[in-house]
Amino acid sequence: FVFCFPSGCRKAISRAGLQHLVPAHALSLPVANGPAKEPRATLDWSENAVNGEHLWLETNVSGDLCYLGEENCQVRFAKSALRRKCAVCKIVVHTACIEQLEKINFRCKPTFREGGSRSPRENFVRHHWVHRRRQEGKCKQCGKGFQQKFSFHSKEIVAISCSWCKQAFHNKVTCFMLHHIEEPCSLGAHAAVIVPPTWIIKVKKPQNSLKASNRKKKRTSFKRKASKRGTEQENKGRPFVIKPISSPLMKPLLVFVNPKSGGNQGTKVLQMFMWYLNPRQVFDLSQEGPKDALELYRKVPNLRILACGGDGTVGWILSILDELQLSPQPPVGVLPLGTGNDLARTLNWGGGYTDEPVSKILCQVEDGTIVQLDRWNLHVERNPDLPPEELEDGVCKLPLNVFNNYFSLGFDAHVTLEFHESREANPEKFNSRFRNKMFYAGAAFSDFLQRSSRDLSKHVKVVCDGTDLTPKIQELKFQCIVFLNIPRYCAGTMPWGNPGDHHDFEPQRHDDGYIEVIGFTMASLAALQVGGHGERLHQCREVMLLTYKSIPMQVDGEP
Repeated sequence: FVFCFPSGCRKAISRAGLQHLVPAHALSLPVANGPAKEPRATLDWSENAVNGEHLWLETNVSGDLCYLGEENCQVRFAKSALRRKCAVCKIVVHTACIEQLEKINFRCKPTFREGGSRSPRENFVRHHWVHRRRQEGKCKQCGKGFQQKFSFHSKEIVAISCSWCKQAFHNKVTCFMLHHIEEPCSLGAHAAVIVPPTWIIKVKKPQNSLKASNRKKKRTSFKRKASKRGTEQENKGRPFVIKPISSPLMKPLLVFVNPKSGGNQGTKVLQMFMWYLNPRQVFDLSQEGPKDALELYRKVPNLRILACGGDGTVGWILSILDELQLSPQPPVGVLPLGTGNDLARTLNWGGGYTDEPVSKILCQVEDGTIVQLDRWNLHVERNPDLPPEELEDGVCKLPLNVFNNYFSLGFDAHVTLEFHESREANPEKFNSRFRNKMFYAGAAFSDFLQRSSRDLSKHVKVVCDGTDLTPKIQELKFQCIVFLNIPRYCAGTMPWGNPGDHHDFEPQRHDDGYIEVIGFTMASLAALQVGGHGERLHQCREVMLLTYKSIPMQVDGEP
């Protein structure tokens, strides 16, 4: 048995408007003395995290010169020396020069602040000035462009720019002045979505000493003790805490990126968001799941989330939000990096990421309209009337217990299962959206020739809000049945279509509390790609599905 009933709503972000110098190292943070460390490529969230640590990525771009210049570069005469680029401040150095970079004390932009300081908390961020040999745009002071010399490998520093707000000045005393060094940074055009480093605090270890134990303790009220105990329990095991400053103008953003989605697009997107935002609000889902990050930021007001990946990535994040029961619910936007991206299409984010500027995406997340999205629970029980051989072949558990897009069985689920098994066996062959679609097409054609789902209608019973649809399903001999929550399905097709003057049905919506039930023959499935639709069976609030044999099923593209 499969029972389908409403799970409630979630907030989503619908994309709006689519429906109709001074030496840089002089300003850096102090660096501790010690042995040279391996270049770090990922953020350190442990108690040993060092503020201002660069995140080094290997680079082979020929135009990038070593940041140290000829005077301090350790391998200036070696043309083939390995180089690394910081994903956060975008400086480039030779791998052999990283230790020298620390000696001159040039750090990356700070991403947090140390706890336990007795000084008053600074509520502003300082600029992080960096020398640039190449710079786009115009000088903030004089308004003129940054003219390059004739050589592409120019060794002259033409600009000084802030890696927080992205303001840039000519490397002249008439443009970059002394007062720019200590002035507060506005964080630039995306200040509303950036999590300032002053909000993120690294908690110091408690230091037990004889002097502390002999010190006379102050009397505190029971209420205060309980509050302190609760805070300690909440932060137990976490080296970092978030202490936001509430403002109606702030819409802090958490970005979750699945680098495995969309070939190499996910990795590039991850690096671009680290450049525009605080790296500690950007999370790589291949390193760990979203739960710890959502727990850390759960008390941040006006929080927004951007899921960069396929529909499965979005469903994963929504399931964790269900588990954590955050209140109020943060809205979730989608940057489509997957193959189908039907939820992204529904919310006007498009069918795939096409190298759109990240700055533009951040504006759309900030200004996007918040809409409601229905979600549906799935409850599965084993059919006791099945023969023993069928019980052995089938499984009693679906990949997901809640679906956002659709739940289906039959032909399409069988093709999805073949794709999933092939990708698990040979992941290196599925590294692009185009190649994935080609495999889907080939698997669908093969399944069509084998006619593996031709008898589906004989082995199912469907009851919607008490109405038995089984006779109609058997009469029309459907080979695929879809329970649809959103208008889009199968990489952008619209299987419900527009009922028009058909008064028995209403136009489909993703926030009306109803699910659409649609049947397909092989002919109507093929017609989807040219604007056709399936057989509209019902709009209901609850579905009971009974199967009499093992049948392939999929939940939001997961077989």
